[in-house]
Amino acid sequence: MLSDPGAGAPTLLSPTRLRELELRNRIWLAPMCQYMVEAGDGVPTDWHLVHLGARAAGGFGLIITEATAISPEGRISPQDTGIWNDEQVAAWARITRFCQEQGAKVAVQLAHAGRKASTWPALPAFRGRRGTVPEFAAGWRAVGPTTDPFPGLDAPDALSRDDIARVVEDFVAGARRAEQAGFDALELHFAHGYLVHEFLSPLVNTRTDEYGGDGPGRRRLALEIAAAVREQWPAERPLIVRLSATDWIDGGWDVEQSATLARELERVGVDALHVSTGGAVIADIAVGPEYQVGFARALREAVSMPVAAVGLITEPEGAQAVLDRGDADFVALGRAALREPAWPQRAAHELAVRAPELYPGAYRRGAW
Repeated sequence: MLSDPGAGAPTLLSPTRLRELELRNRIWLAPMCQYMVEAGDGVPTDWHLVHLGARAAGGFGLIITEATAISPEGRISPQDTGIWNDEQVAAWARITRFCQEQGAKVAVQLAHAGRKASTWPALPAFRGRRGTVPEFAAGWRAVGPTTDPFPGLDAPDALSRDDIARVVEDFVAGARRAEQAGFDALELHFAHGYLVHEFLSPLVNTRTDEYGGDGPGRRRLALEIAAAVREQWPAERPLIVRLSATDWIDGGWDVEQSATLARELERVGVDALHVSTGGAVIADIAVGPEYQVGFARALREAVSMPVAAVGLITEPEGAQAVLDRGDADFVALGRAALREPAWPQRAAHELAVRAPELYPGAYRRGAW
């Protein structure tokens, strides 16, 4: 649950608490894949230290890592980060310590890319390469609910019941390693057409066993993962779920089904929702400023746990308005934060808040 905001400051810049975690404001750094693990071993590098550390020094309340794979085959690309071995844990611990020293809290986003795994990195150097990375070029066989491929990618292998059980175990093992790495919070990636969203969407999941068919069957994997991770994850630390609220296609996953899942997630101990949309299938999405905020509001009205909104929220006044209208309890920035690591410092200036605590000591001479 979310505590009351501090008195005096606009809610965007007010300190608050999520479960037992103290946050200096309600501004989150949304996960943004970097594709910068050039060794292909899942170990975060100096790039990740600088990238995340700069946003921590820039005043973000909660830093959320890019999608971090629970297993080698769960990576989106060979250059993704992971958290399936001790070397990765040690590298992440260095990053979490630095970000925490700047006053930010840090969450890891645990992810499995499902049938959208083993793809070429979305970087300029790979722009001429599309689709699935072949096995001879360091790729691997992807997996999914069925053998149906995502358009433009190779067909995956369908997960058996035993395979599904191993996926749940891998999420739990990832949570244990996240605790060892010093993460303050944990986010489960159930969005954007990756594995768990694939199981949720009736447009993708055509299984006829207990993990498919009707709504309870399609929701089963999400709930098994959330319940198992919540049991393992320390009771005082928040568990967040990132959810795609809609597939943007009639007959697909939609906000009503998302609300049902959200209520079930709350019952198994999830503390907050991070609401995005799309990704399971190719869809015509009307992208524009704050285009996903309405979905955050709809889910906020369905549950008592707090909700974070994301999706082209770019200006401080607009972010504050999202909170003032009751659309969400937090705002998350992705692309805007890539352009502007110190966005929260500018937000404080434009909202007339004196916030020296958002600046590292060495930077206070440059305060707005």
